[in-house]
Amino acid sequence: MEERVASRTSDRNYTIKQTMSPFSAAWRLIGSTVGCLLCASPGVAPLAAQKPAKESAQSTQPATTPAAIEDNSFLIEEAYNQEAGVVQHISTFARQRGTRAWAYNFTQEWPLFSQRHQLSYTVPIVSAGPGTGSGIGDVALNYRYQLADGTRSGVAVAPRFSLLVATGDERRGRGAGGNGLQVNLPVSVELSPLIVTHWNAGATYTPSAKNALGDKASTRSYNAGGSVIWLARSTFNVMLEAVWARAEEVTGPSQRVPYRLFYVSPGVRGAINFRSGLQIVPGIAVPIGVGPSRGDRQLFLYLSFEHPFSH
Repeated sequence: MEERVASRTSDRNYTIKQTMSPFSAAWRLIGSTVGCLLCASPGVAPLAAQKPAKESAQSTQPATTPAAIEDNSFLIEEAYNQEAGVVQHISTFARQRGTRAWAYNFTQEWPLFSQRHQLSYTVPIVSAGPGTGSGIGDVALNYRYQLADGTRSGVAVAPRFSLLVATGDERRGRGAGGNGLQVNLPVSVELSPLIVTHWNAGATYTPSAKNALGDKASTRSYNAGGSVIWLARSTFNVMLEAVWARAEEVTGPSQRVPYRLFYVSPGVRGAINFRSGLQIVPGIAVPIGVGPSRGDRQLFLYLSFEHPFSH
């Protein structure tokens, strides 16, 4: 599918969890699909070879016009599945100022027979900061259903269901310590030929989460957010995203404490199109903590390759 920049992440020191660091429960919540760990989500995720499901100003451009970017926002998940015959490979990298914690996520999205059904997975590599090393985090296995494609209404809906596999070492701050289930509801709304918005609401449940000391408890997390995409040019977009999460941290046997996060993230992305149908989309954003996350700053890098795999 055409990539749509226009529209298609130790010890008992829990204070650090109040920021959206790559190893926190909320990072797992917000970042799973887009590279979804800020979406792992906890992830959260289309190219010139693909036509959007709906007819819009972007899809009716003359053949000589560069293919528009139609993709997931950086921190917010879009509601457009991959079209049949097109695969997308997404890499994201985020680094937190101060702690120097970082997370790299690789996501691959595949259509299942048609655009109606989509399968994807996200593999994170994370580090909790200097001296902690790096390693694989919790892998996300995702299924998404195209409930509405926006052809007539301009509103697309694609609920996602994910299994979060406890492949990360919780003792080193790389995972939740237990398997989890996640649901997310992305809604994409085309307000005009130049403005597209994405909206998300979701939840994550980990029945047997574990902290670095081996204490276990069930945890529940909730996320919400939105993004506004300005199609400054067909191959260049300006983005503004906001994400909120309420997560829980295991503090003892059957004990947990809640905390909240809120980030505003300005960003930009561009597209490089090839005659073969390959579209490469690099992007950059700066998530800024506000409210409960005040004082936190992060650097977020995005790189997507999308191309046809059959004809």
